Amino acid sequence: MPRRTLDDLLAFVAVAREGSFTKAAAKLGVSQSALSHTIRGLEERLGLRLLTRTTRSVAPTEAGERLLRTVGPRFDEIEGELAALSELREKPAGTIRITATENAADSLLVPKLAPLLREYPDIKVEIMIDYGLTDIVAERFDAGVRSGEQVAKDMIAVRIGPDMRMAVVGAPAYFRKRADPKTPRTSSATTASTCACRRTAGSTPGSSRRTAASCACASRASSSSTAQRTCSTRRSRA
Repeated sequence: MPRRTLDDLLAFVAVAREGSFTKAAAKLGVSQSALSHTIRGLEERLGLRLLTRTTRSVAPTEAGERLLRTVGPRFDEIEGELAALSELREKPAGTIRITATENAADSLLVPKLAPLLREYPDIKVEIMIDYGLTDIVAERFDAGVRSGEQVAKDMIAVRIGPDMRMAVVGAPAYFRKRADPKTPRTSSATTASTCACRRTAGSTPGSSRRTAASCACASRASSSSTAQRTCSTRRSRA
């Protein structure tokens, strides 16, 4: 529908509801003569008389009443929705999706998010536990939390945690039979499940073009595991 027709319909609704060209013109911020010209043009295009005009009043015809009942509520719905959208500027709301390792979620994200969700109950945070290098843009995540060395060069990273000194832990019997693992990659190739971690830095949630990091922990059991966690307001209060 042409923009002109929408403007003309809005003008018609104003006149029909006000019952006066003078009042409707003041409400719309236009001159009375311009408003009268607009209504006349709409009637000519439709080939129907929409308003009955006298020296004392203006009233819709039968066709005008039908048009008013049809389009009037639609304009009201549009105005109501626009007003509701404007409230979002004052009240943060919506869903934020973050991909992170389990350690980063438990030690960094959840403690930070709990007070935020209590203050803004209309915000919902979904955390996907994943140890792979997730494409946060393709998978529609708002942010990713990974160790600093895993962040691609074209991504924007913001630190969210301190350096962490981690350790390789295993049973004495295991190390008597095998050489000490030097990296998470070598530890995941063994028959036992070990955790080989190192100093890492982190980053913070942001837009879909931003990623982050915390501690990276690799093991045979966790290197391919994926789980879903949702941090809602109810969960954060617990």
